[in-house]
Amino acid sequence: MFIARWSINARFGQKQKVTEMLRQWARDVAPQAGWPAAKGQIVTGSIGALEARIEHNWSIESLAELEQVWAKLGTLDAHRKWSEALEPHVVSGSAQWEVFRVL
Repeated sequence: MFIARWSINARFGQKQKVTEMLRQWARDVAPQAGWPAAKGQIVTGSIGALEARIEHNWSIESLAELEQVWAKLGTLDAHRKWSEALEPHVVSGSAQWEVFRVL
């Protein structure tokens, strides 16, 4: 099992908006790519982390599952539109994927 973590930094004053948009993505877009919203968890920076940092952690069974979701996301018009709507609210270039193995 793995945790696939997508993180991004919100622009000043935009953290709540970005969090709401991530919840909407998990509800509306992720299932189209093969991830039910219940597999994800949103966390934000609090102590010892950037306050603007927002992470979306996904429990996945294999790297193959992650590859399948990424491939599907690239075909979804809903994902493209959501990404374009998100862009003004985040720090450009701050998006990052990390994958952790659960022991």
